[in-house]
Amino acid sequence: MPAPIKPLDDITVLDIATFIAGPFAATCLAEFGANVIKVEKPGIGDYLRNLGTESAAGDTYWWLNDARNKKCITLDLKLDKGKEIFKRMVARADVVVENFRPGTLEKWGLGFDELLEINPRLVMLRVSAYGQTGPKSPLPGFARIAQAYAGLSYITGQPDTPPLIAGSTTLADYLSGLYGAFGIMLALRAGERTGRGQYIDIGLHDGIFRFLDEIAAVYDKTGEVRERMGTETHSSVPHSHYQCGDGSWVAIACTNDKMFERLTRVMGEPELADPASYGLKKNRVRDRDIVNALVTAFTKRHPRDEVIRLCSEGDVPCGKVCSIADIFEEEQFWVRDTLMRVPDERIGDLAVQGTIPKLSDTPGSIEHLGREMGHDTESVLTSLGGVSATELDALRKEGVI
Repeated sequence: MPAPIKPLDDITVLDIATFIAGPFAATCLAEFGANVIKVEKPGIGDYLRNLGTESAAGDTYWWLNDARNKKCITLDLKLDKGKEIFKRMVARADVVVENFRPGTLEKWGLGFDELLEINPRLVMLRVSAYGQTGPKSPLPGFARIAQAYAGLSYITGQPDTPPLIAGSTTLADYLSGLYGAFGIMLALRAGERTGRGQYIDIGLHDGIFRFLDEIAAVYDKTGEVRERMGTETHSSVPHSHYQCGDGSWVAIACTNDKMFERLTRVMGEPELADPASYGLKKNRVRDRDIVNALVTAFTKRHPRDEVIRLCSEGDVPCGKVCSIADIFEEEQFWVRDTLMRVPDERIGDLAVQGTIPKLSDTPGSIEHLGREMGHDTESVLTSLGGVSATELDALRKEGVI
């Protein structure tokens, strides 16, 4: 029986980006079969190799996790010979991923227009702090800046705290990478019909802003500025985190009156679902502190597992507020390969996040974790760059690879 195909096993991607956003887009493609070639500067490499917690392999666990399935080569794109070899590779590639500050590649003679002349079907993902256009486009930035600029930080925290981060300073990076992978697929699909390549322009703040539900529309029509509400949400009550009798926490989310009615039965207080009481959402939103206090009184009467059991039997959405230690104990994560162990020749088995989404016939996979710098330089430059063994020696001496 032939091996199952991978959805993207006929796509070659040149990943010249650094850190997270652009490289994560390439990783998403690599998990589904794309031939992703990670291009790094000789002797320096991607800065992600040194970001986070160092592993026994020398590279950080962050690198091992996020550079999965990629072939790693070194090539100095600022040197003429490096540019020449890169252009040879572009001629045979489908996608280039970059996240330099706008104008950088153009200064190197490797801008989209120059590369498009070499390969008219080329798709290029361009991720930058503020995008390729607009007055802020030349400015530098990272995900923390993007999350602040897009409005997420402003609404994160308690009413009396400074603006906080939403759990991770890199959320905007990963979201930009995900949108980037989506954009690449759209551009490749369009190219199948038109025969033309194009570039995808993503600013780090774009995705975060798109995820902020109705906030823009409401402000436009009402002038309302949403403020920090801690664990609350402006649209529903009860919809928060509640402490249990054993000191642990659960999340309960009742987004409509029917769900709240079910919760009142679980709580043993069905009278609260009367429209004259708190059966109507507008009443619950008006008196959210009272409603939340009633729910907390219920959860504090029971240990967490009992609260979850009662809510589940009552068809009320409820779940643990998990630490990473809790997650490792959750069978659900392992059964679905949301969390899985991958063997690595340098450090042994390592638990990492699995591939998403789950495809029934052509699923993604993790073939290997992030490799050491230059692991695939010879094989890739020989096969894709047309470089001979003699040239390889000369390129090493000149610092090109």
